[in-house]
Amino acid sequence: MNDIVTLLKPRIWPVTNRKARQRNGGGYFKIGLLGIIGLFFWGTIFTVSIRVLGYFKGIEDIGDVLGYKLLSMILLVSFALLLFSSILTSLSKLFLSRDLMLVHSLPISSYKIFVARWIDSAVESAWMVIIFTLPIFLSYGIVYRAGVSFYATIPLTMVPLVITASAISTLLVMAAVMLIPANRLKSIFVFLGILFFVVLYLTIRLSRPELLVDPEVFDSAMVYMTTLQTPLSPFLPSTWAYDSILAALSGRPGGTLFNTAISWCFAGTMVFIMTIAADAIYFRGFSKTQASPGRLIKGEGSDWPYLNFLPGPVKSFAVKEIKTFLRDQTQWSQLFLIGALIVIYVYNFKVLPIEKSPINTIYLQNLFSFLNMGLALFVLTAVSARFAYPAVSLEREAFWLVKTSPLSLKTFLWIKFFIYYFPLLVLTEILIVTTNMLLDVTPFMMALSTITVFLLVPGIVSMAIGFGAAYPDFKAENATQTVTSFGGLIFMIVCAGYIGAIVLLEAGPVYNLFMADLRGKVISLGTWIWIYGSFGAVLVFSLLAIFLPMRFGESRLSKLRF
Repeated sequence: MNDIVTLLKPRIWPVTNRKARQRNGGGYFKIGLLGIIGLFFWGTIFTVSIRVLGYFKGIEDIGDVLGYKLLSMILLVSFALLLFSSILTSLSKLFLSRDLMLVHSLPISSYKIFVARWIDSAVESAWMVIIFTLPIFLSYGIVYRAGVSFYATIPLTMVPLVITASAISTLLVMAAVMLIPANRLKSIFVFLGILFFVVLYLTIRLSRPELLVDPEVFDSAMVYMTTLQTPLSPFLPSTWAYDSILAALSGRPGGTLFNTAISWCFAGTMVFIMTIAADAIYFRGFSKTQASPGRLIKGEGSDWPYLNFLPGPVKSFAVKEIKTFLRDQTQWSQLFLIGALIVIYVYNFKVLPIEKSPINTIYLQNLFSFLNMGLALFVLTAVSARFAYPAVSLEREAFWLVKTSPLSLKTFLWIKFFIYYFPLLVLTEILIVTTNMLLDVTPFMMALSTITVFLLVPGIVSMAIGFGAAYPDFKAENATQTVTSFGGLIFMIVCAGYIGAIVLLEAGPVYNLFMADLRGKVISLGTWIWIYGSFGAVLVFSLLAIFLPMRFGESRLSKLRF
């Protein structure tokens, strides 16, 4: 264990150094801001959980059943998220990290290196899922008046669940690395995208969320109750965790100990199998990654004649950006993940039971359309954070070439902007138009949502490029690390505020216009002035959102010294 602890120390030292800097007066703002934001989300989840469980608890006969069903769904989804997160993290930590060449040159057995990296991977992939499920478990303990044994059961149950998910994911990654040719290692992300789609789909279908809201599909209340109480597969680790927590809630210590013991035994078995497999194949798989990587998209060089209208240096940088994106399969192959999420997003609108609502259908359709506009923009923010925000940081140590080129930093950033702007605009407009067609909204709402999205997309992309330039991380091993940095957090907060402000500015005028058209009323002059003023403010904010972040990013980036 001494060797493994030594290998883990580089992950501990940055925390120690950061604390030392805090004692000298630095870093307090960042830590405080991150803490406030974390507490806000934590408190929001806790408040919503308390209200939902309190509502379920107040329903006679089936209230507890609904609460228990919700708990099983949460654990199943958490396990699926842990699996997918562990796949991505273990692939990066075990095979793609830039310091692995140095680590493997040390006089240490490869399986010890593997164990140290696996521990690091398991912690990094699980900490966020664990932290943000804790308020849900806390709300269960409060609503159901659980004893101390319940709160002790939570860590004893979640830790083996994390270990199991990480071990299974790591085994899958090692097997995939051995099966896929060495020069196609990064193409594994294509496999991960398909795997994520399948896992997410199975998770949603296995949890059967429609049973919580639509008892009409059953012939009788007894059938409905029986279906709600039907347990998930007994072979799923999340089921053992659910049975253990449920036994603790119900005051059955025997059931808690039994199911917790099953979880720990299986987790230990998976770790043993994983370690044996790593001793046999891990180093061979790592050796394959050192071969020259191949590309799934191959072709001869192109002069890109359709970009000839651009000046020579601008065209060269634009072509470089496009080729870099296409050659980096860890980037473009994640479009499979985006596609899977968008399919599920659109499908949810297709199956909305609007006709069963007691609210007027046309009113509900257009309300959903307006809210969907904000939701689609939040989806755009997430996609921009993954692709546009790291665009400057991905220059890495070669950024000095950009600074010595004949192009100004302003032109460099605007090239980045336009490279990502057009694809993201098309993606968001397709999302809005498709969901509006499924909702069968009025022409007014269709025009409003498409125009609003057209105005807001450049602002969001500009914020991604601008804040990415203001807070670059040229030493990040992959794009995901830049998104989770302080600058990425600031970008997400500012975008959320921007989208929220635009939605609030449009909400009142849209409501008045829609109700006037629905009821055939005449809008007064004062109301028209307010409407034009609100939409004018939207236009002004949209223009400011395009230029101010780019100027901020250029200013900060120009002061950076190598």
